[in-house]
Amino acid sequence: MNPLSLLIVEDDAVLRGQLSTQLTGFGHAVTAVGDASRAMAAIGTDSFDAVVLDRMLPGVDGVTLVERLREGAIRVPVLMLTALGQSREKVEGLSAGADDYVVKPVDPEELNARLIALTRARRWAPEANDTISVGAFTISPTRHRLWRDGVSIELPRTEFRLLTELARHAGTVMTRAMLIERVWDYDIEPTTNIVDAYIRRLRVHLTADGAEDPIVTVRGVGYMMRGDD
Repeated sequence: MNPLSLLIVEDDAVLRGQLSTQLTGFGHAVTAVGDASRAMAAIGTDSFDAVVLDRMLPGVDGVTLVERLREGAIRVPVLMLTALGQSREKVEGLSAGADDYVVKPVDPEELNARLIALTRARRWAPEANDTISVGAFTISPTRHRLWRDGVSIELPRTEFRLLTELARHAGTVMTRAMLIERVWDYDIEPTTNIVDAYIRRLRVHLTADGAEDPIVTVRGVGYMMRGDD
């Protein structure tokens, strides 16, 4: 994993310091500021891979800041970090242009995984025929088709969506909460074992002919599909 250049926008000095220390510990280069004006100044002078943005900033709040960034055609990925966890607040933040939304307190491993997945998603673009190729697998999301070494594999709808999400972020750990949000929806409780259950089902399909399991379990974090070497 290549280190990221990150901007943290958080008015709480203690939390700002904690986030900076945690993300620097993962090898990332971190710039941290306490309000929207300093954030805009930093974005105007430096290039960032992603922004970790507090929703409840003094003066110009996080939602307004995201809107201004998008209105100015600034497409840097934004992960909104907030104490507000209701669906209405999530929808408002995402509708304003945020790319992801995490409720405080967030585990450092979770935050790091989300940022890596978020930046990978921005770099990923479908090919002309809308296929994703990872190792021996070729996936067509629009046609709901999967091939392994050219041989078609049939998957139920949910297992297919789960594999597609893992393939889009191959080589990157996806946490259970991230998979729930992308494969199911925000209304499912993140503590449920639904992800583990469907991973087991998916593995049965993918290894039915004795083939190697392409999914790696990262204990305490989530799952990852092996990327191309």
